[in-house]
Amino acid sequence: MKNRLLAIPLLGVVLGACVTINIYFPAAAAEEAARTIVRDVLQNEAPEESAPQADDEQSSLGPVSTVMMVMVGRLLDQLIPSAHAAQADININTASIRAIRAAMAQRQSQLAAFYRTGAIGFDNRGTVAVRDLGAVPLRDRNRVNKLVADENADRNRLYREIAQANGHPEWEADVRKTFARVWVEEAPSGYWYQDSGGAWRQR
Repeated sequence: MKNRLLAIPLLGVVLGACVTINIYFPAAAAEEAARTIVRDVLQNEAPEESAPQADDEQSSLGPVSTVMMVMVGRLLDQLIPSAHAAQADININTASIRAIRAAMAQRQSQLAAFYRTGAIGFDNRGTVAVRDLGAVPLRDRNRVNKLVADENADRNRLYREIAQANGHPEWEADVRKTFARVWVEEAPSGYWYQDSGGAWRQR
């Protein structure tokens, strides 16, 4: 009887840990997903990378009865794989996300020349900003402003869609923060970006 009573709070701790794993933002998987999308949009070759593997934690259940051990084991078999899957992968393969990626990749060919002249750059919010409109010929300024507005609308939609596609709308800010860093890290040489303090720097 004592062993069974000990197993009840232990089971609560295990279930609570599984819930925590499920809602924890999977930073490594999000970075890998962001890098895949950014390289696709910027049309860089994306090298094969292996997904990070989470270490399995071993814990001692203590002196519980054989029946309770079997019950806990079955629950863990059902709950832990799904929780680890939530950490190991980010879904970026929905129709909406694919459409946004295609639009951004197509637009990149029009934006590239303005990135190279320093007229526009990556800001520190995961979007694009006009850095120096004077570097743009007068006849092209309205076009640049429109391209930037369209790009930012797609980027904002992308971050929101990724969070929603993975069942966690509250992840949007973390997704955005991850992309903001990856855009800069994957930017070609000569592109401009904002650092965390808002100062413009060149790759």
